[in-house]
Amino acid sequence: MQGRDSLRYSILASGSRGNATYIETPKHRILIDAGLSGKQLEARMAKLNRSLADVEAIFVTHEHSDHIHGVGVLARRYGLAVYANQGTWQAMAPKMGKIAPEQKYLLAPGAVKDFGDLQVESFAVSHDAAQPQFYQLHHDQQTLCILTDTGYVSDKIAGTVRNADAYLMECNHDPEMLLAGQRYSWPLKQRILGTEGHLSNEDGANALMDVIGARTKTVFLGHRSHENNTKSLAHLTVASMLSAQDYGVDHDFTLQDTDQDEPTALLSL
Repeated sequence: MQGRDSLRYSILASGSRGNATYIETPKHRILIDAGLSGKQLEARMAKLNRSLADVEAIFVTHEHSDHIHGVGVLARRYGLAVYANQGTWQAMAPKMGKIAPEQKYLLAPGAVKDFGDLQVESFAVSHDAAQPQFYQLHHDQQTLCILTDTGYVSDKIAGTVRNADAYLMECNHDPEMLLAGQRYSWPLKQRILGTEGHLSNEDGANALMDVIGARTKTVFLGHRSHENNTKSLAHLTVASMLSAQDYGVDHDFTLQDTDQDEPTALLSL
């Protein structure tokens, strides 16, 4: 279903230098993460003809700076509610400055926050953070799944997120580029490649093959490393792997890219 009654969304930024996604329904407007400065997020919302003054809440995935950089300033400037689980609150609180107690909310992994015409469902992932979790957004039998920053996709996660209408799926790195690069230390490379690291292009493709269903119409490739990947390589790898297994790339669903520096259009499920 398209138009005003649909869940609408824009990936404001996705990559190793900052992440944020905007979601709206007819009655509610929220952010998933705010990993850019307040000024940058305001500018990206303006490109959508939207204002952060109309956003009511930020849902935080984990405490890494590329996901929380703007959370504190936006919470104070616009009076936003901030949702995170207990472990994430403890880890990120010292990094964000003062947030009023009445703006702080807990949402545990596996829980659902019901706004009426928008349900925000959290699920745990495997990442080197205190208590990382990501989110599915549900509206009128439509679902957007955001899944990045995980070392692998377990059977439990796959079962939770299967057959969404749209995905933002991590394709962080190309393993050969990562291993050959000179800027990252060997321990950092091991961390990225490990079970609490990030999905490679191949990992992202394999995860998609486990979860894409008949309802799926849009797949965005996200959280791409600035150092260890390229947009064209991620897209080609995923498209080739899915097509080789008879998935209808750009026929049954579209495969789209995200950008670190520009928001996507405001799209409807």
